[in-house]
Amino acid sequence: MHGHGTDHHPRIPHASRLERARILLVGAGGLGCPASLALAQAGVGHLTLADPDRVDVTNLPRQLWHRPSDVGRNKAESAVAGLARAFPELSTEALGERVDASNAEGLFRAHDAVIDATDGVATKFFLSDVAVLTGVPLVYGGVLRMQGQAMRVDPGGPCLRCLYEAPPPPDSVPTCAQAGVLGSLAGLVGAVQALLTLELLSGAAQGPRGESTLHVLDAVSLLGRRTRVTQAPECEGCRVTAVPVYPESAEACTP
Repeated sequence: MHGHGTDHHPRIPHASRLERARILLVGAGGLGCPASLALAQAGVGHLTLADPDRVDVTNLPRQLWHRPSDVGRNKAESAVAGLARAFPELSTEALGERVDASNAEGLFRAHDAVIDATDGVATKFFLSDVAVLTGVPLVYGGVLRMQGQAMRVDPGGPCLRCLYEAPPPPDSVPTCAQAGVLGSLAGLVGAVQALLTLELLSGAAQGPRGESTLHVLDAVSLLGRRTRVTQAPECEGCRVTAVPVYPESAEACTP
């Protein structure tokens, strides 16, 4: 496994699966940074980080891989450089491009699981649709103000449209800049996304087929709750047969 002092960590079940696993993280910001850290520490063999954005000075307080000298640099490249500093033996790849209709299917099929570390509602529905199409598990995550959510979209299980049906109107949800994001909560949600991924890779994931669990984290009360999610009847997202159109409009934060 990667990192320092790994001999002191308890043995993770089916650790060899983790060492062979390839994980795609779509987004290298508030969710992608902590999720990639947790996955690297657990011994996942390869991480691909995709993000077209560039590091801004406002990202530095909560996005751990980016340093002041990285301001203006592509986020995926900056995050992969940070991972290389901390985990020299980790296999990584930086994609400084958007995951959209032109490349999403190929990227999903080249990995064992995908982590949705984006901050746009419509993009999250797009990624859920691609997960259903390809049969590659997707771990959804979102943070807005003082609440965070995470859920795994497994093959044959409920998708994001089973939970929310469709993205809200563009003007009904504030943007990240308008609403604000609590950095420590984003770190917690990213860690939960990594745990849900590790649960899957290690074979520890359990539950009836066709069901999933939505994890809701409340930073005000410091409490969490679990909501059982089932496949919605006649869900359009569960019947995707082609790569959907990528949303081009400006997006709001989630959840």
